[in-house]
Amino acid sequence: MMFVGISKVALNADTEAVVWLRRSIEANRNYPLAHFLLAVALALRGSLDEARAAARVALALDPGFTIRRFRNGASSDNPIFLAKRERFYEGMRMAGVPEG
Repeated sequence: MMFVGISKVALNADTEAVVWLRRSIEANRNYPLAHFLLAVALALRGSLDEARAAARVALALDPGFTIRRFRNGASSDNPIFLAKRERFYEGMRMAGVPEG
């Protein structure tokens, strides 16, 4: 479910991403990345208060998480993949995730 949410963010379908990421969190509330990604999708669709709340939950689960750490964990150096990831970084910034 989380990967469907990731795909929806990459396709600019942020409202659909929120639905899938919430389902992912329902399946496992203790997985911080799903909360960070929900914060991204919420921020990108303009729900900044909800995005910040999701980011706070995520940071409580993984206090050492930073945008830099997420960026450094990219699984590909493909230029298209990296360009799509820029949306994720922007959403994280909007949600208040630390830059690192």
